[in-house]
Amino acid sequence: MTDNTVTKSGWAGWGTFAGVVLIIAGALDALHGLQAIIGPNTVFFIAKSGLFQINVAGWGWWHLILGLAVLFAGIALLGGAKWARVVAIILVAINAIGQLTLIDVQPWLSIGVLALDIVVIYALTVHGKEIDKA
Repeated sequence: MTDNTVTKSGWAGWGTFAGVVLIIAGALDALHGLQAIIGPNTVFFIAKSGLFQINVAGWGWWHLILGLAVLFAGIALLGGAKWARVVAIILVAINAIGQLTLIDVQPWLSIGVLALDIVVIYALTVHGKEIDKA
């Protein structure tokens, strides 16, 4: 007689954590993007280093679209979709690169988000098979 039970790893909980973080981060990112789009401030934002010059409305659209994509990937990840893991890794990597561009202006928030991005990427890449079995 074979035993068909699936052994759960401790990392399965980290997959749930990653999904919840994606939902919260995506919702906040989308709200910040919406705020930038409908807000009265349409001047250009220039980082202290002077390397980036971004229109606030364009920044808002970028974060609104990325935030909604991250939100839906988090929901799909919690729903158990295997494709959501790959999509979430790509979106979190894009988000991490976006945070690097803003580290001059908001260093503590950027470092905090980068740390969460690294934990989410680690949980989804290294322990993805354990998450799928849970």
